[in-house]
Amino acid sequence: MSIFSKTTATLFAACLMFTAVPAKAEDALIKFFTGKTVATGKFAAINGVKRDFKVKLTGHWNGRKLTLVEDFVYSDGVKNRKTWRMTKTGEGRYTGTREDVIGTATVTVSGQTAKFAYNVDIDEGPAQNIVRFYDTLKFAPDNKTMANTALVTKYGLPVAKVRVDFKR
Repeated sequence: MSIFSKTTATLFAACLMFTAVPAKAEDALIKFFTGKTVATGKFAAINGVKRDFKVKLTGHWNGRKLTLVEDFVYSDGVKNRKTWRMTKTGEGRYTGTREDVIGTATVTVSGQTAKFAYNVDIDEGPAQNIVRFYDTLKFAPDNKTMANTALVTKYGLPVAKVRVDFKR
């Protein structure tokens, strides 16, 4: 085997060891959330309310829609289940619904970043307390972790921040 052949074989083998980034950006979102994922998060509001949580997620992609079941356990022992249903509407674009989302969430994916915007009723009682979430999810180069930072606003003013770290 010539030096050139050994070098080529070594480079080829090295390339096989790296996790490939999907060709289309939105494939990263689908690939990441299909199957089992876990996360830890922190919610902090300007009124002093702080809430830590853990989430177990199970995702299923049927070729057009991602169904993502989120099982939350909060630091105060409260448990909660939410289910995202995201439908692909175009290249790098989705719409989403969830039990507490008012209307429809918009989702755009570009490169290693996904952005969500949606209104949520955060009052679990009969009254409504509607706030707007602006989530930015950034995929790590290893495609095994992702960080989500969210700004929460009411009447256009920032009222809370959320940080969620996902792991496959």
